[in-house]
Amino acid sequence: MQINTKKVQGRRTVRYESLDDLLADARHLSEAEVRALGNWSQGQIYEHLARALDSSIDGAGFSLPAPVRWIMALLMKRKFLTKDLPAGFKSTAQFIPGETPVEAGLASLETAIARQAQDSKRAPHPAFGNIGFKGWNDFNLRHAEMHMSFLANGES
Repeated sequence: MQINTKKVQGRRTVRYESLDDLLADARHLSEAEVRALGNWSQGQIYEHLARALDSSIDGAGFSLPAPVRWIMALLMKRKFLTKDLPAGFKSTAQFIPGETPVEAGLASLETAIARQAQDSKRAPHPAFGNIGFKGWNDFNLRHAEMHMSFLANGES
């Protein structure tokens, strides 16, 4: 049964200043007993974040219609780059991982984060268009915070 992630209680409060912060948190959680509070396992969350990071370089393979992009850029871009992202958004199929062991998901995340540091090229965002290196970095951090908040451990 699918969980309505908009209503999940007990999520961690997470804020990352860098992709290194994200990676340190993921590595820490990979060594801890973690309970996934949403619909995805810990490994699936890591794999999803890796795919999203890679799409900021390779492109997402789709973009929203121009009028939707214009409205999103006007009304939501700043919020999505600086504030907490809302839970419950339905992702496209290419970003929804199948069952993924924690170790495999973490390895994908490590590779994707290393790639971010090695490649300065950034593709247009499917909703916001050309947001550049900093815009993508900010979006990726806010996106990771939302997903990683669903991983609860004994320290949260």
